[in-house]
Amino acid sequence: MSEKRRDFLPYAIPLIEEDDIEAVVSSLRSNWVTKGPKTVEFEQRFAAYAGTRHAIAVNSCTAGLHLALLAAGIGPGDEVITTPITFAATANVIIHTGAKPVFADIDPRTMNIDPERIEEKITPRTKAIVPVHVAGLCCEMDQIMAIAEKYSLFVLEDCAHAVYSRYKNRMAGSIGQAAAFSFYATKNLVTGEGGMITTDDDRLADKIRIYSLHGMSRNAWNRYATKNAWFYEVLYPGYKYNMTDIQAALGMTQLSKLERLQRRREEIIARYNEEFKAIPELELPAESADMLHSWHLYIIKLNLERISIDRARFLEMLTEENIGTSVHFIPVHIHPYYAETFGCKPEDYPEAMKTYERIISLPLYPKMSDQDAGDVIRAVKRVIDQVRK
Repeated sequence: MSEKRRDFLPYAIPLIEEDDIEAVVSSLRSNWVTKGPKTVEFEQRFAAYAGTRHAIAVNSCTAGLHLALLAAGIGPGDEVITTPITFAATANVIIHTGAKPVFADIDPRTMNIDPERIEEKITPRTKAIVPVHVAGLCCEMDQIMAIAEKYSLFVLEDCAHAVYSRYKNRMAGSIGQAAAFSFYATKNLVTGEGGMITTDDDRLADKIRIYSLHGMSRNAWNRYATKNAWFYEVLYPGYKYNMTDIQAALGMTQLSKLERLQRRREEIIARYNEEFKAIPELELPAESADMLHSWHLYIIKLNLERISIDRARFLEMLTEENIGTSVHFIPVHIHPYYAETFGCKPEDYPEAMKTYERIISLPLYPKMSDQDAGDVIRAVKRVIDQVRK
């Protein structure tokens, strides 16, 4: 096996090409740099892509989750069920509405929320479910929607990883009453910071739009561009959550080549799977025949009983091989705020904890070369050879 990589391979780098740069420069040269016509056009294009009536561009997926819950009427005294295996933002926004996050354990194979655990957590205070499509593999949405219908619950899909994902030929983000996507720098579609809310509900969409820009009456974003359009009304105590035209310009070029970027991700995935499938010390990411995976992340699980070290040391050894890695995610319920505020204990969600102790996210992004992918594979195999029992 060849020597280790000489320079460090970052865990994630966005692929920004000349057309992306030209689109941003064009926006900078226009009269619009905040929310303007490009943002509106991006919303229209994304709604068409997602197959929803509405798409509302915001400055982050976090903002999108927050606004969707607020617009749905979630507030103090309510409970919202979600997964402990997610970034803390998913639970944080529930708290920002005044509601209480309630966690349901995961399916250890998919790492997604287990529908059978959801129903166990429902109380008279439960008002919503926030399923998270971890790594880009959709949750079992038929079961989740059936539970939601049974108990009259609002379903907000956390699609931070799920641009491009499909569930039984339906786009992620078109199944629940609303969804929020992320366009952060490491995502499949990049605007630097940014996000999108999708919904088919006209009233919900209208309320979200108003909430996203200080609670001002609709179309207040273009009041400076219209003659004598100085008047506006504040209908709600809203937020400054809007996207800018600079971000939207980048978003449109990224959306136009999403299929090509996805093909590159899939080429790397195919190589990883082929090289790792015969290694008993590793468990490969779950797939499903009736779902299309966005492959935002490639998460391997260590079979710890077969190796002589723990996950933390495995990560250190990959770093020593000059390979960047990450962990998705530290379970929300063991973060100090959640442990102290809600009395959460690690053992409350055993599948989440057992999974967390085993997972490693390997580099996966379209800018990776074949050499980069080969370096990752060789580094993983080299570490396995050193720690195999």
